[in-house]
Amino acid sequence: MNTVPSTRYLPVRGATPAPASWRAFAAAFARRFSISACGLLPPLLLLAAWQHAVDERWLAEQILPPPALVWQSLAELWDSGELASHLSISLSRFGWSLLIGGGVGLLLGSVMGISRSARAYLYPSFSLLSQFPVVGWIPLLIIVAGLGEALKISAISIAVVVPVVVNTDMGIANIPRALLEVAKVYRFNGLQVAGRVVLPAACASIFNGLRQGVMQAWLSLVFVELLASSEGIGYLMVWGRQLLQLDIVVVAMIVIGAVGLLLDRGLGLLESRLQGWRRGAY
Repeated sequence: MNTVPSTRYLPVRGATPAPASWRAFAAAFARRFSISACGLLPPLLLLAAWQHAVDERWLAEQILPPPALVWQSLAELWDSGELASHLSISLSRFGWSLLIGGGVGLLLGSVMGISRSARAYLYPSFSLLSQFPVVGWIPLLIIVAGLGEALKISAISIAVVVPVVVNTDMGIANIPRALLEVAKVYRFNGLQVAGRVVLPAACASIFNGLRQGVMQAWLSLVFVELLASSEGIGYLMVWGRQLLQLDIVVVAMIVIGAVGLLLDRGLGLLESRLQGWRRGAY
């Protein structure tokens, strides 16, 4: 009996040398790399213009320090532990302020979002007080809390409370009534309504408020340390200005920007995870 050889394991003429998935991965990687490269272009151009201005001596070195001197100062401050010490103090203030301000904001925003009576009593006063910037609270806080750590943490916490309250209140108030009616049909108790309906539905708005609160806390931290502090990354800028060493001021600016960027990127990754959890919660 004649048998026909199997073609199962024979190479197919004209087959593609690589799977389509690998080509798609390479294209996606090239696209993301090109986007990242475009994002690095403005800082590189700024660095080149900075170096060119130093080489041409457009400004004195005391006013515009060269990039090499800034890098040397950054390395020396880090090796001595001074930069890490100031940064750790600032991050400690930032963490406590975010914990206090975020907790108060979540509680107040939830109360106003859930209860219409509470909103009628609290929202007008909150709307009035939220118009004051952080600097407007400092004279009163100095009288109440003095010039110590309580002043700094209180001022930064106030900056966190406002965006958290507004977004939490908005997220809960805008929950579709149909979802709450379904919860009544299934006879959910208070914890089940909060965990299965309110939190998933308002998660995006609440996290947006927390994200804004984080950035406001970091900006307010630097501002408060510039005004009244003897340690911290903001004080490092003041110290460099007093010594007429602008390379230290630039180092502090770079550290502040880098930490702010890391906070924003980290919150962005966390938000993408939470959005996936929110989609799977229903």
